[in-house]
Amino acid sequence: MQKKILVVDDSAVIRRYLIKLFEEAGYSVEFAKNGEDALEKLSSRHFSLVTLDIEMPTLDGMETLKEIMKRKPTRVIMLSSYVKDSAGKTTEALEIGALDCIYKPKNSLEIAKISDEILSKVKSALLSVPHFLKQKREPFKVDSTSVKTDIEMKFVLIGSSTGGPRLIEKICRTLPKNYPHAVCVVQHMPTDFTANFAKRLNSISEIEVLEAENGVELKAGRVIIAKGGKHLHFRKKLKTFSITLVSNVRERFFVPSIDEMFLSASETLPCQNILAIELTGIGDDGADEMVELRRKGAQTIAESEKSAVVYGMPKEAFLRGGAKVVLDFNEILDEVIKYGK
Repeated sequence: MQKKILVVDDSAVIRRYLIKLFEEAGYSVEFAKNGEDALEKLSSRHFSLVTLDIEMPTLDGMETLKEIMKRKPTRVIMLSSYVKDSAGKTTEALEIGALDCIYKPKNSLEIAKISDEILSKVKSALLSVPHFLKQKREPFKVDSTSVKTDIEMKFVLIGSSTGGPRLIEKICRTLPKNYPHAVCVVQHMPTDFTANFAKRLNSISEIEVLEAENGVELKAGRVIIAKGGKHLHFRKKLKTFSITLVSNVRERFFVPSIDEMFLSASETLPCQNILAIELTGIGDDGADEMVELRRKGAQTIAESEKSAVVYGMPKEAFLRGGAKVVLDFNEILDEVIKYGK
């Protein structure tokens, strides 16, 4: 069945471009000029995916997204101008239920440059089965009082992509204040968005959550979110480990890259003290270097097809021999809590 996309944007130029791009890729496309128009179209017919501009008159993208998730949950990709003010909104949108975000191009030259990115993210979203399209399950409960604090600090390294922000939020919300290990997260996000993501997580969690910066020390009870546009590497100095940010010299497709974090960890951190996790996401980022981590003694886990929004990265991590265990996300959360006992 041909997938149908609803393009929601108040800019006629952007609408025409996206419609042409999607139709040439084989999709059926309709458009809406604003949020109210979009909600009316959604109420009367089915769309596989919605591209939704954040900045619109009458009813903006955030309010429209909330109404979509309330009335008729649908896959949504947000379009946002490349400004820091919109970055905060985009982070919030991902938490509300949007699957991904795309920088909104300003002219025809910018449009041409991001065509491949747009089609890639749309394909990824359409392959996903978001939580709101799955059968609801009972919420997972964790007994955080059972965590011991008198053990050697270890390192929990997490990689995720499409569908990941919700899972990272759940992990941060669940970890107790006295969690005895350091946690580092590579979530595929554009430049400027990770700072707001980390800030948001820090405001709703008992543990400390911050964006990666050069020299930030890995500490028990601290979660470090990889910085958009830079790779997260590790550095050892005496008995401490810290973060160092590096440019994309290996020309990875994703920046930050999970493979880059895992590679640096295998060379710098004590691998027997590492728990490496691959969560939902399209592609294979992290799969190859997880193999090396496991070979050097790290514990490795991949998310199952049952719970993953997109069973790409975790599938490859398992097929290539990197992931020793495949678990549903709720079981992974339990393992993170129990790690080190």
